[in-house]
Amino acid sequence: MLVERLKSRLGPHKVYSDEAITLLYAREPSGLRGVAPYAVVFPESTEEVSFIVREAYRAETPLYLHGSGSSLSGSAVPLEEGIVVSFERMSSIRELSVVDGFVEAEAGVRLGELNDVLAAKGYMFPVDPASASVATVGGAVNTGAGGLRGAKYGTMRDWVLGVEAVLPDEHGTVLRLGCRLVKCRQGYDLTRLIVGSEGTLAAVTAAVLRITPLPEHVVVAAAFYERLEDLVEASVELRERGLQPLMLEFMDEPSVRAAAVMVKASGGGLEARGHLLLVALETCREAAAERLESLASMLKTSGAHSVYTAISMKEAEERGLLALRRAMYPSHVKLSWERKGVGALVYVEDIAVPPSKLLDAVRGIRQLASHYGFDLMLGGHIGDGNLHPIVAFNPRDRGEAERALSFFEDVMRLAVKLGGTVSAEHGIGVLKREGLRMELEEKGAAKALELMAKIKSVFDPKNILNPHKIVAPSSAGRREWGGGFGAWGVEGAH
Repeated sequence: MLVERLKSRLGPHKVYSDEAITLLYAREPSGLRGVAPYAVVFPESTEEVSFIVREAYRAETPLYLHGSGSSLSGSAVPLEEGIVVSFERMSSIRELSVVDGFVEAEAGVRLGELNDVLAAKGYMFPVDPASASVATVGGAVNTGAGGLRGAKYGTMRDWVLGVEAVLPDEHGTVLRLGCRLVKCRQGYDLTRLIVGSEGTLAAVTAAVLRITPLPEHVVVAAAFYERLEDLVEASVELRERGLQPLMLEFMDEPSVRAAAVMVKASGGGLEARGHLLLVALETCREAAAERLESLASMLKTSGAHSVYTAISMKEAEERGLLALRRAMYPSHVKLSWERKGVGALVYVEDIAVPPSKLLDAVRGIRQLASHYGFDLMLGGHIGDGNLHPIVAFNPRDRGEAERALSFFEDVMRLAVKLGGTVSAEHGIGVLKREGLRMELEEKGAAKALELMAKIKSVFDPKNILNPHKIVAPSSAGRREWGGGFGAWGVEGAH
């Protein structure tokens, strides 16, 4: 049996098959519930990953790659019985070169810890998801993650120079792609193909990442608005003025209210009232005060009733300006459980639209939430058009679950109608398979699905790596994009 072979080679301290462990790896924060794996394996080297993949290939057993489990689209949830490979113990930084501008880190390195190491050298890795304290390098590569600094620095695909990955073949072949250079042409760009592939093509064990110097100085402003429309228009005006903020984030009033309770932000002289626009600008130390004053003036002119400023990131952290944004999702979970009971499912949508269409998107999302009868929390990375509508529903109420799924589907349709995308940074996973199909068909690119399926079969001929993710079976119906009701734990599911 595969589990016994793994235990024999790796040792029982690296292979766990007891239910108390396996059940923990069968679900994710979105509430999506998968199938408990046969075992969870904790390799400590690329060689061990190669062995695991090789043995799974021979046994034709599915493998599910696991970073920290912070996915919100079902990317890592097992849909069949198989083996979960956790990279938690592969957490070494192999090489760091300030001169050459790169760091090589293993898949289990957490982004927050990586930036702590880089900061000591005066550098940073700029991809900064709200979950950076737990999100791993491997997970970020697999999902093509973005984050709070996306308006200026983009997403993972802009910062990955190379990957080390294991192919699902009879040898467990270790593939090293890319370079330690910004300029590197190696034919078809397989590195970028791996980035965002959600563990369906190869098992990423390490990545070579570009790094950049820390900003000389950063100023922060938190502006609160009575009207969400004024906030959106202010974000557009910032772009029209040619400003490229380090961060440009927003939260609507319900999100602010919930987050303020969680972080007790009002205790620092900050009256968290209304819709929040959070702006951070890079500047030189000498111009910091003048730049901050000019920013605050512009925000007040745009309709903000209160503007709080911080002359540095440290001051912004101390006053709770950044904590509000980071608490958006956990505070909604807390509030939803208080209102609907522990076990309510809290789902974060992840769409993006052109910044010029933001106002239409915000209005449309609010109208849809009202139509379906949901209390909406809305926020996201408004600087790059990335919106995160959040709603909660009771999985024991089939009618409410129906409405929730319809709401999610209509939000995706709205994004595509406005020239946007159904997935900006959370990935496709299982929850957005049919959303991806709808988007590509709407854009006249349905053929891309066939190409993706062929690419998958070339990399993974036995379909053992994270099966049934990204590309849905052609027979999938309307409700199959979410893995069916059963995946949400909805009563009465078939």
